[in-house]
Amino acid sequence: MTGGAGFIGSHLSERLLEQGNKVFCLDNFNDYYDIRIKRSNIETLLNHPNYQLIDGDILDFSLLNNIFPENKFDTIVHLAARAGVRPSIQEPLLYQRVNVEGTSNLLEMARNHGIKKFIFASSSSVYGKNEKVPFAEDDLVDFPISPYASTKKAGELICYTYHHLFKLPVTCLRFFTVYGPRQRPDMAIHKFTDKIYKGEKLPMFGDGYTRRDYTYISDIIDGICKSIEHCSSYHIYNLGESKTIELKSLIQLIGESLGKEPNVEKLPVQPGDVPITYADITKAKSEINYDPQVNVEEGVKKFVEWYTKNRV
Repeated sequence: MTGGAGFIGSHLSERLLEQGNKVFCLDNFNDYYDIRIKRSNIETLLNHPNYQLIDGDILDFSLLNNIFPENKFDTIVHLAARAGVRPSIQEPLLYQRVNVEGTSNLLEMARNHGIKKFIFASSSSVYGKNEKVPFAEDDLVDFPISPYASTKKAGELICYTYHHLFKLPVTCLRFFTVYGPRQRPDMAIHKFTDKIYKGEKLPMFGDGYTRRDYTYISDIIDGICKSIEHCSSYHIYNLGESKTIELKSLIQLIGESLGKEPNVEKLPVQPGDVPITYADITKAKSEINYDPQVNVEEGVKKFVEWYTKNRV
C-alpha cells in the first residue's frame, strides 16, 4: 500500500490486518501537513507481526526496484498522492510529478512483478463543473478545473493503458470528500471543527450554497476492501454517500455538535472550487456490493467526538 500512513491508508491498514492480511506500508512522510500526525496514525500498527513500514518515496524508482523483487506482493493499493485542489494551483509541477510519474512507476512495478490487482485512488474532482447530477462514471470528464483533478484523470488513463497493453486488472475509485477520525487537518470538516471549537473566525468561501457529498471513512474502507475482492479487468467506481449537504448547513451541523456558535467569515469563491459534488453509486452497489451506512449527521457527530478527545 502506498500512502499507508495517511488518513485513509492507516484506516485501511487496520482493516486489512484485522482480516488476516500482510500489509506493507510505503510512505514518504512529506511535509504537506505535520508528519507527527502520520507517525501517530500508524503508531499502534508498528509492532503488528503482519505489518511492515517502508519509509520511502514512489518517485524513487531504484527503491521500488529493490522492494518488489524482495517481496511477493499480490495487490497494490495506490493511495499516495499530493492532495488538495487549492495547493495544486500553487505547485502544479509538483502535483504532476508525484501523482502522474509516481503512479506510472507503480504500474511499471505491477507489470514487471506479476501484481494480480491494482487499486488506484482517484477523486470526484475529475468531474469538474459537471452540470449533470448525480455524477456517474460514464459522464464526460475531459474538463478538470485544477491541476490536482487533471493528475487524477491522467492516472485513470495511464491505468487503463496498462490494463489494455499488459492485461493488468485495475480498479479506479473516485472518492467523494472522505472524512472521519484522523482526517487531514486541512480538510473542511476537520478545519471547521477546529475553528468553531477554538472560537476563531471560520472562512466560508462563496455564499454557503455549494453542496458536497461527504463520505464517512468506514464506508470508504468498506468500498476499498470490496474493490480489492472484485478487482478484475478495468473498472471505475464512485465511492460516496450519494447525498449532499450545503456548506452553510454543514457548518451549522458542526456547531450544533460542538455546542458552539460558528463565527463565519464570508470570502470570495476560490479558483478550482466546484459548486457541487454528488455521487451516483448505482454501479458500485450492483458490481461490488458497496453500501454506505453512515449519513453526514451521524458522521459529523462521530468526528466531533473524536476531535474533542484527541485535539492538539
